[in-house]
Amino acid sequence: MLQLNNLSKAYVSGDYALKDVSFTIEKGQVVALIGPSGAGKSTLIRCINRLVEPTSGSVNLNGENITELPSRNLREIRRQMGMIFQDYALVDRLSVMENILSGRLGYVGFWRSLLRKFGPEAEAAAFKLLEQVGLPGYEDKRADALSGGQRQRVGIARALIQNPNLLLVDEPTASLDPKTARQVMRLIRDLCQERNLAAIINIHDVALAQQFVERVIGLKAGQVAYDGPPDGLTPEVLTEIYGEEDWHDTIRAVDDDESDDEASEAVA
Repeated sequence: MLQLNNLSKAYVSGDYALKDVSFTIEKGQVVALIGPSGAGKSTLIRCINRLVEPTSGSVNLNGENITELPSRNLREIRRQMGMIFQDYALVDRLSVMENILSGRLGYVGFWRSLLRKFGPEAEAAAFKLLEQVGLPGYEDKRADALSGGQRQRVGIARALIQNPNLLLVDEPTASLDPKTARQVMRLIRDLCQERNLAAIINIHDVALAQQFVERVIGLKAGQVAYDGPPDGLTPEVLTEIYGEEDWHDTIRAVDDDESDDEASEAVA
């Protein structure tokens, strides 16, 4: 379980990126984080794993207060939080397999990580994940030879090989075409359901969020402006979060007529 209590992040100027953000996410729950640019979505994700240090408040994961941990203990707690990045954050010159196995860095010592010796169990887990994300046979391909959708799938596999309790996903579809974006969101949702894994997905596409998550949290100016089910995102609620606009087309239901076979294909 993830619990945020009055989490705030203030800058030297006195401006707040986050202000008194509180919510709880249960195990297995997939949550979309929406809001305009500058609302604090990425900052929130990075405060949870302390890539950004919060100013006040607390973050608790399975009963442990992350915000009170000394820096030397962060490596261990970060094992429990898989991160998926908008820009994929892959090492282009390394193979797909090497990029996935880099998710195990928190579990091995310095010399083993330097020599990329992660052990047969980790390698077997990586091969299984390649199957699950729709990239069987891609283990020896260099990361820079992959398409955007394929690179994001490698990023998902790298996060999952940590065996995390929580996925933090920062705009996973921002650089993808609409079909690939749906495939990636479907993949994240299905893998979370399979593993009973909680996830926070920072996403700009409201209709995509409505289709693939069970709960939406809307941020405005660093504060929670909405927390509820996707069908509660009425034009009035979206106006409160984003400002005045005709929202009826934005929140339309998205047809989902792709078969499971198509969804499991490695995307171009």
